[in-house]
Amino acid sequence: MSSARSSSPKWSAEFCACGEDPKTCLITCCLPCITFGQVAEIVDEGRSSCFGQGCAYGLLMLVNCHWLYSCLYREKLRSKFGLPAEPCCDCCVHFCCTPCALCQEHAELKARGIHPSKGWIGPPNAPPQMPPSMFR
Repeated sequence: MSSARSSSPKWSAEFCACGEDPKTCLITCCLPCITFGQVAEIVDEGRSSCFGQGCAYGLLMLVNCHWLYSCLYREKLRSKFGLPAEPCCDCCVHFCCTPCALCQEHAELKARGIHPSKGWIGPPNAPPQMPPSMFR
Protein backbone atom coordinates (compact mmCIF):
# COMPACT_ATOMS: atom_id res chain seq x y z
CA MET A 1 0.00 0.00 0.00
CA SER A 2 1.66 3.21 -1.13
CA SER A 3 0.34 6.68 -0.62
CA ALA A 4 0.00 9.23 -3.39
CA ARG A 5 2.06 11.60 -1.30
CA SER A 6 5.23 9.48 -1.60
CA SER A 7 5.05 9.53 -5.40
CA SER A 8 4.34 13.25 -5.75
CA PRO A 9 7.23 15.21 -7.26
CA LYS A 10 9.27 17.43 -4.99
CA TRP A 11 11.75 20.23 -5.54
CA SER A 12 15.32 18.91 -5.60
CA ALA A 13 16.60 21.99 -3.78
CA GLU A 14 15.23 23.66 -0.69
CA PHE A 15 13.90 27.19 -1.04
CA CYS A 16 16.47 28.80 1.28
CA ALA A 17 19.43 26.60 0.29
CA CYS A 18 21.16 29.29 -1.77
CA GLY A 19 24.48 28.67 -0.04
CA GLU A 20 24.81 25.20 -1.52
CA ASP A 21 25.96 26.79 -4.80
CA PRO A 22 27.93 29.88 -3.74
CA LYS A 23 28.73 30.94 -7.33
CA THR A 24 25.07 31.01 -8.41
CA CYS A 25 24.12 32.64 -5.10
CA LEU A 26 26.64 35.46 -5.60
CA ILE A 27 25.64 36.04 -9.22
CA THR A 28 21.95 36.01 -8.30
CA CYS A 29 22.38 38.45 -5.42
CA CYS A 30 24.46 40.90 -7.48
CA LEU A 31 22.94 40.46 -10.94
CA PRO A 32 19.66 38.51 -10.74
CA CYS A 33 18.95 39.28 -14.39
CA ILE A 34 21.69 36.80 -15.38
CA THR A 35 20.23 33.91 -13.39
CA PHE A 36 16.72 34.75 -14.53
CA GLY A 37 17.84 34.87 -18.18
CA GLN A 38 19.50 31.47 -17.88
CA VAL A 39 16.43 29.89 -16.28
CA ALA A 40 14.04 31.53 -18.76
CA GLU A 41 16.05 30.36 -21.79
CA ILE A 42 15.90 26.75 -20.55
CA VAL A 43 12.22 26.91 -19.59
CA ASP A 44 11.42 28.36 -23.03
CA GLU A 45 13.51 25.56 -24.59
CA GLY A 46 15.67 28.02 -26.52
CA ARG A 47 12.78 29.99 -28.02
CA SER A 48 14.07 33.04 -26.13
CA SER A 49 17.63 34.04 -25.36
CA CYS A 50 19.31 34.44 -22.01
CA PHE A 51 20.43 37.93 -23.06
CA GLY A 52 16.98 39.07 -24.16
CA GLN A 53 15.24 37.67 -21.09
CA GLY A 54 17.91 39.12 -18.80
CA CYS A 55 17.52 42.57 -20.38
CA ALA A 56 13.74 42.45 -20.05
CA TYR A 57 14.11 41.42 -16.41
CA GLY A 58 16.62 44.21 -15.77
CA LEU A 59 14.29 46.82 -17.26
CA LEU A 60 11.44 45.54 -15.11
CA MET A 61 13.71 45.83 -12.06
CA LEU A 62 13.88 49.58 -12.71
CA VAL A 63 10.14 49.86 -12.04
CA ASN A 64 10.10 47.09 -9.39
CA CYS A 65 7.90 44.74 -11.44
CA HIS A 66 10.51 42.05 -12.10
CA TRP A 67 8.93 39.67 -9.59
CA LEU A 68 5.74 39.53 -11.68
CA TYR A 69 7.70 38.42 -14.73
CA SER A 70 9.80 35.87 -12.86
CA CYS A 71 6.79 34.33 -11.13
CA LEU A 72 5.39 33.47 -14.58
CA TYR A 73 8.56 31.53 -15.37
CA ARG A 74 8.47 29.77 -12.02
CA GLU A 75 4.95 28.65 -12.87
CA LYS A 76 6.14 27.39 -16.29
CA LEU A 77 9.02 25.50 -14.67
CA ARG A 78 6.72 23.93 -12.09
CA SER A 79 4.21 22.80 -14.70
CA LYS A 80 6.99 21.43 -16.92
CA PHE A 81 8.22 19.14 -14.13
CA GLY A 82 5.00 18.73 -12.13
CA LEU A 83 6.36 20.48 -9.05
CA PRO A 84 4.20 21.78 -6.20
CA ALA A 85 3.78 25.49 -5.39
CA GLU A 86 6.07 25.55 -2.36
CA PRO A 87 6.54 27.18 0.08
CA CYS A 88 3.60 29.27 -1.19
CA CYS A 89 2.23 30.59 -4.51
CA ASP A 90 4.72 31.55 -7.21
CA CYS A 91 4.09 35.30 -7.04
CA CYS A 92 4.49 35.37 -3.25
CA VAL A 93 7.75 33.43 -3.50
CA HIS A 94 9.22 35.88 -6.02
CA PHE A 95 7.80 38.96 -4.30
CA CYS A 96 9.22 37.99 -0.89
CA CYS A 97 12.58 36.55 -1.89
CA THR A 98 13.46 36.64 -5.56
CA PRO A 99 17.12 35.60 -5.09
CA CYS A 100 16.12 32.44 -3.17
CA ALA A 101 13.48 31.60 -5.79
CA LEU A 102 15.91 32.07 -8.70
CA CYS A 103 18.61 29.99 -6.97
CA GLN A 104 16.09 27.22 -6.29
CA GLU A 105 14.93 27.21 -9.92
CA HIS A 106 18.53 27.18 -11.17
CA ALA A 107 19.39 24.32 -8.79
CA GLU A 108 16.30 22.37 -9.88
CA LEU A 109 17.40 22.50 -13.51
CA LYS A 110 20.93 21.43 -12.58
CA ALA A 111 19.58 18.53 -10.50
CA ARG A 112 17.70 17.36 -13.60
CA GLY A 113 20.90 17.33 -15.66
CA ILE A 114 20.32 20.68 -17.38
CA HIS A 115 23.01 23.32 -16.88
CA PRO A 116 21.39 26.75 -17.29
CA SER A 117 24.76 28.50 -17.49
CA LYS A 118 25.52 26.56 -20.71
CA GLY A 119 22.29 27.68 -22.36
CA TRP A 120 19.78 25.67 -24.36
CA ILE A 121 21.48 22.92 -26.33
CA GLY A 122 18.39 21.06 -27.47
CA PRO A 123 16.47 18.12 -26.13
CA PRO A 124 18.61 15.35 -24.62
CA ASN A 125 19.42 12.42 -26.90
CA ALA A 126 17.83 14.05 -29.93
CA PRO A 127 18.98 12.68 -33.28
CA PRO A 128 21.16 15.07 -35.26
CA GLN A 129 19.39 17.32 -37.74
CA MET A 130 20.09 16.40 -41.36
CA PRO A 131 20.32 19.11 -44.01
CA PRO A 132 17.39 19.05 -46.45
CA SER A 133 19.71 17.99 -49.29
CA MET A 134 20.61 14.71 -47.56
CA PHE A 135 18.34 11.68 -47.69
CA ARG A 136 18.44 8.31 -45.96
